[in-house]
Order: sequence, then structure tokens, then C-alpha cells
Amino acid sequence: MSVPRSFSYLLNEIHFRQLNKHDLDHYLPLVLAAYASARELNIHFDAGYATAEQALLHLSQHGVYGMFDGEKLIASVTLRYPWGPLPGPFGLPHLGWFASDPCRRGERLGGRLLDWLEREILTGQLRVPAYSLGTALEHPWLRTFYQQLGFEPQHTANLGKGHTTLYMKKILDPALHDRWLTGSSL
Repeated sequence: MSVPRSFSYLLNEIHFRQLNKHDLDHYLPLVLAAYASARELNIHFDAGYATAEQALLHLSQHGVYGMFDGEKLIASVTLRYPWGPLPGPFGLPHLGWFASDPCRRGERLGGRLLDWLEREILTGQLRVPAYSLGTALEHPWLRTFYQQLGFEPQHTANLGKGHTTLYMKKILDPALHDRWLTGSSL
């Protein structure tokens, strides 16, 4: 007998929530472990070198969301807002510090977290037409990974971090995105 998907979902105790300063002791080790491969490639993502103080500031300045299996934080993503201290390049919400437990590769944790973020936060609460992220053009597989998630390359920039940043955007609502591009309301 097969278990219905929703029932299976509950059995795994997977849930999502916004993180806060009380999550620091679980958040920072996850981020550093997730970015270990980028450090090995000599790609400097800020998240890969974060200190406790920087991670705490990050948690206080941005929307940081986590995916939990029971009590264990297994993936996280930061949502930087256009009105916040570190806006993205398009005037849209921008992802950063995207991390998943490297011991759980192949479980599609990042994709599942983004599915939830899109449904509950970006579309459900903020009602945004699209959102963006930046990655290192030199990274051997991140561009392909993000394209598989629906992100499209937009442009590159040199931010002085030793790599070329590729900015990508994912459109969530094409009609709303077209209106947003032209500056029209309803």
C-alpha cells in the first residue's frame, strides 16, 4: 500500500519557518558546510566565510527561511528585500546565502525550499512578479542548477570578489511581470 504524499510529508516532519537569532547555532554550521565546496573551488561567496557576528547581522537584516526535518535545520535561504540594506540589482526580492545539508545531496532540499518560498512568501504574501539571485559564473554547476529551477541569466558584473557574478531572474507571474516592467498598475 502506498502512502499518500501529504501523509508521507508529515511522517518526515518536514516544516518551514523564518529563522531568527535563536537559530544561529544551527544556521551558521549549515551555511559553512554548504559553502565548503565553493571554498575548495576558490570562489568567494560571503556566506562561505561568515563569522557568527556576520550571520547574526544577516539574520536580523533579511528574511531568512529554513527547512527543518523534525528539529534539524537541513536547508536555508535568505530573501533580501529591495528596500533593505543589501538589495538585488532589479528592484525585486533577491536570494542569498542559499544552503542545504551536503550530507543530504540528491534529496532536492534546495528545490523544495524554493518551492515553499515561492508559494508561501513570494507569491502568497509579497505577491511579487519575479525574484533574482546571483552566482559565480566560474562555478562548474550552479548556473545549470539554477536554470533547472527556472532562473534565466540576465547579466554579469564584477563585484571585486575574484569571480564574475551572473545575475539570474525567475518570473513567477508573466502578466504581472510585464506590467511591472512597464511601470503600469493593474
